[in-house]
Amino acid sequence: MWGLIKIAYGEIFYKPLLNGLLALTSVLPFNDLGFAVILLTILVRLILFPFTHKTLKTQQVMKRIEPDVKRIQGGGKSREEQAKELMELYRSHGINPLSGFLALFLQLPVLIALYHVFWKGLPFKISEVYGFLSVPETINTMFLGFISLTEANVGMALLAAVSQFWQAKLAIPPAQQDRSSQGVGASNTNMASMMQKQMLFVFPVLIFFIAYKLPAAVSLYWTSMNIFAIVHEAYVRHKSRTI
Repeated sequence: MWGLIKIAYGEIFYKPLLNGLLALTSVLPFNDLGFAVILLTILVRLILFPFTHKTLKTQQVMKRIEPDVKRIQGGGKSREEQAKELMELYRSHGINPLSGFLALFLQLPVLIALYHVFWKGLPFKISEVYGFLSVPETINTMFLGFISLTEANVGMALLAAVSQFWQAKLAIPPAQQDRSSQGVGASNTNMASMMQKQMLFVFPVLIFFIAYKLPAAVSLYWTSMNIFAIVHEAYVRHKSRTI
């Protein structure tokens, strides 16, 4: 069973993305691998855009109706009555809280495969290249002329960590940040806020140490993905405030 899953993963996710990277590298001026990494990351995020956009919109609506959710949960009613009222509340706002999990489930194989491509797929191996493609004789692996994408780079690892911190900070609701700093709110809210703040600082540090041990192409991919997510999150927030 595991062997079949591994084959399916390679044929459906890994190889198409790897050969997509090769195709982009081949058509870009000077066979520039760095800009091919950025372009492939953007293209994948655009393909996944309907799923991520729906998830972000759901999150924004959930933030707006948070007072109503707390009112229902604190009304002293039974769990069955609370569940019924919550479902009515969600339905009235046109959201499905479980849609975020489904969207994440659909995205994970693609994102893992993309990470795998930049970690294990470089340099390109003939055995993994489609027959109608060919590996260029020379590939420019020096991003911006001085960063080797096939070797670890502390600057790129730091950039990946900073962009991860920025993206995580933007994802935390401002109202939740305020409640945490003022020390008010229910205990479960404070606990959730504490965990989010720990992830805000711990995860970027973890990303730095992981990226520092891997080729800089992985850091470039992670940074590109984070910047795309930051712009997307800012756009959705802006739209939610104008509604």
